[in-house]
Amino acid sequence: MKLRRARDTPSPNPRRQHPDTRRRLTLVVGVLAIAGLGLVARAVDLQVVHQKFLQQQGDARFLRNVPIPVSRGAIYDRNGVPLAVSTPMLSLWANPDVLLAHTGRIPELAKALGVNAIDLSRKLEQRNGHEFVYLRRLMTPSAAKAVLALDIPGVNSLREYKRYYPDGAATAHVLGFTNIDDHGQAGLELAYDGWLAGKPGEKRVIRDRLGRVVENVEQLHAPVPGHDLTLSIDSRIQYLAYSALLGAVNKRHAASGSMVIMDPRNGEIIAMVNVPSFNPNDINGSQPDQRRNRAVTDVTEPGSTMKPFTITTALESGQWTPATMIDTSPGWFTIDGHTVRDDSDNGRIDLSQVITYSSNVGASKISLTLTAQQMSKVLHAFGFGASTGSGFPGEVGGYIPPPRTWGDFVKATIAFGYGLNVTALQLADAYSTIADGGIKHTPTFIKGDDNPGVRVEPEKYASEVMAMLRTVVTPKGTAPQAAIADYPVAGKTGTAHLAIPGGYSRTRYAALFCGIVPASDPRLVAVVIVRDAGGHGGEYFGGLVSAPVFREVMTGALRLLDVPPDNVQQWYAGGPVAPAPAATVGATAATARVPAKQAAAGATP
Repeated sequence: MKLRRARDTPSPNPRRQHPDTRRRLTLVVGVLAIAGLGLVARAVDLQVVHQKFLQQQGDARFLRNVPIPVSRGAIYDRNGVPLAVSTPMLSLWANPDVLLAHTGRIPELAKALGVNAIDLSRKLEQRNGHEFVYLRRLMTPSAAKAVLALDIPGVNSLREYKRYYPDGAATAHVLGFTNIDDHGQAGLELAYDGWLAGKPGEKRVIRDRLGRVVENVEQLHAPVPGHDLTLSIDSRIQYLAYSALLGAVNKRHAASGSMVIMDPRNGEIIAMVNVPSFNPNDINGSQPDQRRNRAVTDVTEPGSTMKPFTITTALESGQWTPATMIDTSPGWFTIDGHTVRDDSDNGRIDLSQVITYSSNVGASKISLTLTAQQMSKVLHAFGFGASTGSGFPGEVGGYIPPPRTWGDFVKATIAFGYGLNVTALQLADAYSTIADGGIKHTPTFIKGDDNPGVRVEPEKYASEVMAMLRTVVTPKGTAPQAAIADYPVAGKTGTAHLAIPGGYSRTRYAALFCGIVPASDPRLVAVVIVRDAGGHGGEYFGGLVSAPVFREVMTGALRLLDVPPDNVQQWYAGGPVAPAPAATVGATAATARVPAKQAAAGATP
């Protein structure tokens, strides 16, 4: 019975289970279809709808625009000798976030950089959240690579340039210097910064999470290198002038000194030096007072170096000739209650001897026959009372009082160099005008600058004043120590009391000498000013302090420029063969040393 019942039990029907299977299959397919549609929708959202936004976010994390550094143009002297060059250096930088994530390496990095680890950590924490911070600027490539060899995460390098000045203190005031970013801050580096600096390029790169460049994507802007600059400065004469001036300032225990040398034929500045000076390769070791170019920024009362311009005014007035006599006895006289004195009683002298003996009495009596307007006009024509136009940053124009304020005593004092202020460059420019026969050129630091000049003095009077100036450098004159063997010299001394609050110092002086050589065919004009000479009881006259500096420098300069002595010129004048002009010799040597690139670019910005 039981067995039979078991056999009679009905078995499951397969057809009754099939709808369930289909439902399950449909459900799975539906879920997969929905998931697929979701993926497609997400892909469309990412690749189409938000593609631009996501691309920007990705680029923001790995794509960077970085500058392409360029070298600053070099500065050369007139003979092609480099005076300022830019050398490639490496600067180390870091990603603060990455480096702070490896704080255990910071002491090691600090030791390699030679800095305090705590200070370095503080610097990184201050820049936390940024991607860039300088660790050290302008390191030598070998020193920077030694730090990079430590393979500290987040530490990288970039190329920069540092300015180097081979002649150091001798050319410091003319050239100036650049800052850490290689931009001009003073001197000609500042004046011609736009010409020298060039323009950095820009490129797009991909960086990894540690800040390292893994791929250069494209160049956005091509770099434009800086242009080279050729100066009128002769580095050989510049060094001679600096060395001689430094010796004189130290010997006389003077406060400072300046010297300017010009070519009177075209206004080119051959040398300009100042003492004290500074090292432009390390300006941190200098004071602002040392970095000032006193030849163009400091004014002084010129003393008797003004007398040639008083004589010029007298000659142009038509009332005087070189032979006109003046009675200077007894060596002093009174004007408006003030006494004007000479160093000795020169007696009855002619106009030329006023220059020879440097007579204050004679110059004063001449001024009384002239009007203030006549004197002022001549002074302004020679460039006093205004900037010379050299383009040097910070150049001052000096001061000449308005003619309406001149009484007889003011005229007298201006006639022998008191009551007005001038710079060393203004004096050099004015004496260059006399040397070039009355033609005034604008002083320039650029070789070959187009500078035809303008006539401000009749050639006849310029020639007569030159003849008077030659008598100064004789045993009877005030500057026999300026004489140079075989070369005729023309010049004028000046000694001025330094102004102090309430009047003039009785113990402090400015010693000046303005010289022209060769006087027969002027090639060089030089002005030497030694300030606060004699402050320690020593000699202080321009003929004793500044004239020897002129002689020392010009003796060397004439040889360097191959200027033949007058006795050689006379021999060749009567012989069958004439020597090559000194100007041609110098120009040939200079042209041979100028780089081809520089000649192609041109020297004038």
